[in-house]
Amino acid sequence: MTVPGFKAYPFTRDPPPLVAASGQRQWMDDFPDRHAYRCLPLSIANAHGWCVLSPCSFEVEWNGGPAAGDIRFKALDDFPLLGHLIQSNFTHGIITFHTGYLFRTSSGWNTFASGPLNHVKDGATPLTGIIETDWLPYPFTMNWQLTRPGMFRWERDEPFCMVFPVPAAVLTEITPEIHDLASDTELNAQYLAWRNQREQFMERFHAGDEATLRQAWQRYYFLGHMASTGELVENHLRKLRLREPVDRRRGGD
Repeated sequence: MTVPGFKAYPFTRDPPPLVAASGQRQWMDDFPDRHAYRCLPLSIANAHGWCVLSPCSFEVEWNGGPAAGDIRFKALDDFPLLGHLIQSNFTHGIITFHTGYLFRTSSGWNTFASGPLNHVKDGATPLTGIIETDWLPYPFTMNWQLTRPGMFRWERDEPFCMVFPVPAAVLTEITPEIHDLASDTELNAQYLAWRNQREQFMERFHAGDEATLRQAWQRYYFLGHMASTGELVENHLRKLRLREPVDRRRGGD
């Protein structure tokens, strides 16, 4: 597959920072031994794109009403352009961020835009969009839905939008199929091997077996091992670290 182009054109002098997404999440850090990071799909998703960061710290207050005036914004660090960053355009507890960029993708590629994946924010949830950025000549906005009245806060450098290119129209060509697992002899054998080893591990774990307790968890997926053979899976991804955007503007770094 040809690597798609993914370009960001700032249309303000000082747009919000655009950076590679971090794999870290505070709620995962707060687990004992940070064991939430054992869930490799979560960790990969955390870093699966690029994030636009808030250039300031600010508060959002919503009284629960449906009007635009029922939502108020307040900068907490004397940031003079808060009204250019965030507004209440759609009312009903929806807040709109302006990313400061016009994104452009190669022909046949769209942009997935949402909040930072697996980023938990009390009382606010990001609204996700798929945008045809291979032709769109103007920017899109990032919207969040407040789910209850109250006060909400975004910190400076906190991500409010996450973007990455996705193929256009591919899903329309896919027909999901449901099959009996037993009809795929090899896959069924691999599944049964994993299930049997998992059941034996959990029996030892609940019985208090010291070696099993020290092991704490099976690492088949994390390490990319087949449970049936121990064979390593080719191209297994254990960590994702994307490239930082390169400033190609005249006078840029």
